[in-house]
Amino acid sequence: MESISSRKNAYIRHVRQLSADGDYRRAQGEYLCDGMKTLREALHFGARVTSVLWKERAGEIELPEETKQYCVPGDLFDYASPMSSSPGPLFTVAVRGCGKPGKLSNAIVLEGVQDPGNVGTVIRTANAFGIGAVILTGDCADLYHPKTVRATMGAIFRQPVLEMDLAFLADFLKDHGLPLYAAALDPQAVDLREVSLRHAAVAVGSEGRGLSAALIAISEKTVIIPMQADSESLNAAVAAAVLMWEAVR
Repeated sequence: MESISSRKNAYIRHVRQLSADGDYRRAQGEYLCDGMKTLREALHFGARVTSVLWKERAGEIELPEETKQYCVPGDLFDYASPMSSSPGPLFTVAVRGCGKPGKLSNAIVLEGVQDPGNVGTVIRTANAFGIGAVILTGDCADLYHPKTVRATMGAIFRQPVLEMDLAFLADFLKDHGLPLYAAALDPQAVDLREVSLRHAAVAVGSEGRGLSAALIAISEKTVIIPMQADSESLNAAVAAAVLMWEAVR
């Protein structure tokens, strides 16, 4: 294990850049995670943990021989960490390859959901409900942003997540035999309770802009979650949770 004491150390710079720069994460093929519980889950579910940064002393956990380990004083750890007052450890994980998925029975589509916490929460909820895939399209938050990863609570190591352009989405869903329903405030929208989502994909957009006209155009129907009159629209992650529950109910 290597001890580090300088902010100028190459590994410390690497960790900070993984935290801050999505392009750098993609180029390096790594992302940053935090916490002993998450580290245990990563190892349990077969994620390739490439390095671990310990705060002051190493924890008691068995790591693969190829995993590099570093130890730093508390103040240097806090400098490197994107989280405030984290007990650690920080660790890096190799981005998993996106192989061709098996036949999907259902899916949740997120379009332009830019809040990392919402994207991570949807991934966590999809995993809890056994949803076939979370599909990210449009300008969604980076899947590997530290806040997205943290919000998944370890589900990022288990839940299939696909990223694709809208132009590819319609053909992809057709190949899997999944009709697409768009959750939208639309005069033609059908009450969610009147539509079966059991073998379907359903799309949710951002709270501010909703779904694009282009996505709605390739949808079979628009659906609406029944709510009290004059109530505000639901948070994107909450709306997605309602839709996913209905799909597996």
